[in-house]
Amino acid sequence: MKYTLSQAASTTGKNKATIQRAIKSGKISAIKNSSGAYEIDPSELHRIFPATAKRVAQHDKCNDTQHPQKHDETMQAKLNFIEAERDREREQLQATIDDLRTRLDRSEERITALLPAPKKRSWWPWK
Repeated sequence: MKYTLSQAASTTGKNKATIQRAIKSGKISAIKNSSGAYEIDPSELHRIFPATAKRVAQHDKCNDTQHPQKHDETMQAKLNFIEAERDREREQLQATIDDLRTRLDRSEERITALLPAPKKRSWWPWK
């Protein structure tokens, strides 16, 4: 979940102006949403300004209780994406396995064809 400028300021204990200056100077990367507000990735923010654990926990608790339906929808969307990605990877791995089995069978046939036929030996040792 991304921070707004106010949330970032309260999480780090810094002033909003301090965080905005860091964004404008390029120390922190942030994007502006359609309404013109900054969206700051928490890892990007805390790379420069360390957070206090108490404030981060308060922020997460506040967001979960204020918008539980939105949070559930977001988590469900993430879960669906992860499951789709896992299915795609499983199909890709199965295709790779099938291809490797086919190649192995062909190479065994070629090796067998290259080997000379065993000579038929008589049971008489002197012949």
